[in-house]
Amino acid sequence: MARFGALILAALLGAVAAQAQTTPPPAPRPQLRFGFYKHSCPPAEVIVRDAVRNAIIANPGLGAGLIRMAFHDCFVQGCDASILLDPTPANLRPEKVSGPNFPSMRGFDVIDAAKAALERFCPGVVSCADVVQFAARDAAFFLSGFRVDYKLPAGRLDGRVSLESEALAFLPPPSFNLSELVDSFKVKGLDIDDLVVLSGSHTIGRSHCSSFSDRISMPPSDMDPGMAFVLKGECPANPNFTKDPTVVQDFVTPDKLDNQYYKNVLKHKVLFNSDAALLTSTQTARKVVENAFVRGRWEKKFAKAMVKMAAV
Repeated sequence: MARFGALILAALLGAVAAQAQTTPPPAPRPQLRFGFYKHSCPPAEVIVRDAVRNAIIANPGLGAGLIRMAFHDCFVQGCDASILLDPTPANLRPEKVSGPNFPSMRGFDVIDAAKAALERFCPGVVSCADVVQFAARDAAFFLSGFRVDYKLPAGRLDGRVSLESEALAFLPPPSFNLSELVDSFKVKGLDIDDLVVLSGSHTIGRSHCSSFSDRISMPPSDMDPGMAFVLKGECPANPNFTKDPTVVQDFVTPDKLDNQYYKNVLKHKVLFNSDAALLTSTQTARKVVENAFVRGRWEKKFAKAMVKMAAV
């Protein structure tokens, strides 16, 4: 009987061993480090910065798009450039065509230009995933008047999976309340401070009317009445895909990455419910006040939060 049990145990162990041999190991996580391209492509970061500078000189809004692109990329599949993948016969609905990204996402041409220049100097070396994060870093540098300046580790791997459904599942919409926002960031390893700090990027860029139409058409809303009145004049009553104009997110300094966003939040002059939600708890409201009035604090925090997000 003991011998029979031993045979069964040996068979089970053999089956487990066979399964272990046939199950592929999980993909290795990229080991990010500073100066990743120092030897393989020394001019890599300079090339990306030049492409971003040229784009922002022509259109500052592209810089806002690049920062937004980095966020949208990292929150889906991690920071792997999956947001860049186009539809194919095998996958008609990648992230790029999802509601949060299409048609509002800008900056793809800038990434293409930077990548084309990199391929001329260092073919097949620099990942698109690193280009996306470098470009966001450089956009923040130029739009902040050089106040947001940080080094970024590199070595990200390009992803091959891109699904519209995951963009819809993981990208927090502008309608989210505070608890929903906190949970969305927590899933990515980001905390409440990161949430408040990264929300400050809404000090640049534009938004489609459909993203905040409920805040100006359905009272009650805590939006400043004067701002709501102006927006009603710029937005149709019922925006749709064919008629959905855009407005600047920050009416005071629309093309400058600064802490004006937090002053706007305190004055109830922000577009999204997710912006207004920052005043719905004592903890986040205190952080809004600090970022609004402590000189230089937000810029330093934003740099750290961007590095942290770029490691997702």
